[in-house]
Amino acid sequence: MHDHEPAADAGRHGPVTRAGQSADDAIHGGHADMAHHAGGHDADHGHGGLGTYLAVFVALCVLTTMSFFTYSAAWPWRDQPEVGWAFMMAVSCTKAMLVVLFFMHVLWEANWKYVLTIPAAMMAVFLAIMLVPDVGLRNRMVSQERALHMARPSDVRLLEDAAAASAGPAEVAH
Repeated sequence: MHDHEPAADAGRHGPVTRAGQSADDAIHGGHADMAHHAGGHDADHGHGGLGTYLAVFVALCVLTTMSFFTYSAAWPWRDQPEVGWAFMMAVSCTKAMLVVLFFMHVLWEANWKYVLTIPAAMMAVFLAIMLVPDVGLRNRMVSQERALHMARPSDVRLLEDAAAASAGPAEVAH
């Protein structure tokens, strides 16, 4: 700092854009009052307060309860596990979205968040699609020993029939 600079500029950051004005003043509309800018991160950017975080917490608790509901006896689609899986995926994605948006503060970030998330999401979808043939054709080339011990749909039917046969006399006894 030179001797001929005003003392008022001593607390400012950044290069001087005009005589007597710092880069901070130019960005924030000429406010020389640094106490205004030191009011906190939440005050400047409009982040959610305690009420917002508590509401998100309650929503996460409700969504977790909904996840457990799929395993209860009251779940109406017990004979259709695909419905439960789809429901669980929807609930899980919703919970992840709430955590990312509110607790990781992505909701209040600038538009650069799309530069990071969209390519990553596209890559995740691409990798999942690339794994489909590997998962679908995993039994194509296996050793004979492994083939002998693999589960088959007919094995599931045999197990279900055996369970029904063993449960039948037990129900008659009651």
